[in-house]
Amino acid sequence: MIRFASTDSRRETGNIKWDLQGPIPFGIADMDIESPPCVVDALQQRLNHKFYGYAFMTDDLRQAICAYLHHRHGVEHPQPEWLHALPGCVPAFTLVAKTCCTRPEHEVMVCSPVYPPMLHCHEDANCRLLTVPFIHRNGTWEFDWEAMESTVTPNTRMFLLCNPHNPLGRVWSREDILRLGDFCERHDLILCADEIHCDLVLNEGLQHNTALNLPEHILQRTVMLSAPSKTFNIAGICFTYMAVPNAELLASIRKIQGHTLPTLNVFAYAASLAAYRDGWTWHEQLLRTLRENRDMLYSYLEKELPMLRPQPLEATYLAWIDCSALGVESPHDFFLEKADVYLDNGANFGSPQHVRLNFATSPEILKQGLDAMRDAVRAHLA
Repeated sequence: MIRFASTDSRRETGNIKWDLQGPIPFGIADMDIESPPCVVDALQQRLNHKFYGYAFMTDDLRQAICAYLHHRHGVEHPQPEWLHALPGCVPAFTLVAKTCCTRPEHEVMVCSPVYPPMLHCHEDANCRLLTVPFIHRNGTWEFDWEAMESTVTPNTRMFLLCNPHNPLGRVWSREDILRLGDFCERHDLILCADEIHCDLVLNEGLQHNTALNLPEHILQRTVMLSAPSKTFNIAGICFTYMAVPNAELLASIRKIQGHTLPTLNVFAYAASLAAYRDGWTWHEQLLRTLRENRDMLYSYLEKELPMLRPQPLEATYLAWIDCSALGVESPHDFFLEKADVYLDNGANFGSPQHVRLNFATSPEILKQGLDAMRDAVRAHLA
């Protein structure tokens, strides 16, 4: 059963969303939904053990992830030795960039708008960034393949992919992933695919297409990143894994990592194992809830705020909304100052006239925020 948090239950808990992001926060990708009972039970059992020493990713967890990749995403023969545990996807971007880009003139390519840390990992890797805008055509977002071909250079070493895409909400097709794999092979690039939202496909009939299903010769230049954090609302527990079929590439990444990141904690492993083994009935309920919230949000905007144009959303609980018709310099600042509603600033993703709205909250809180946004817009246009 899905259980929503109340406003009071999340405040003054050291939570970024509710303690730092305004009176009505629709920002950071953190659901106002309790984690699955199986995860809570596993954490309680681990807590009751009363010993919290150094931990490692056990064979049980490796096998659970491999079983999940096989049964849920069709990976034919996932191998436990592909897996490497990390505290988050963001440091993983940097590790892969540092591994691929060993000289200052080397480049990371990414298509924008996109999750902000992807636009900055090159800074930590001391290399360059190439950005290629997506194109909006026939009501959807697409890769600009011609622009990618004209932008890539002999110094480009890595392509950073977000799939499903944050913030556009696209589920890239099998054809897209195959074409991107071919692009990376022809230009000798490592493909680093962030698939952390892969279990949040909302459109029935669509399925996530993982980079781990690319042909073997392209798989050898592929790094896939994922985690249970977004799906099961356990981001604060900090468990991510990368799957790297190329043993030499994985060894290089581990060497670059060295001793720069902490070992993961015992609770991260316990929660992740429980989620991957036993969280799927809850997950079905979650998807129904998110679909209902998405439909409520889009219906409300169409009726009450037609000048705000949300993009079609196939996956994630993060709506990408074009606010250019408002005629304000910063839609993020406008809604925070005039409505007490915090929305993620599109400027950080590469698109200043957009905002990103997290609708993974209770219908009551969602409507409260939307009503405040409506009133602010009406006053602005009066």
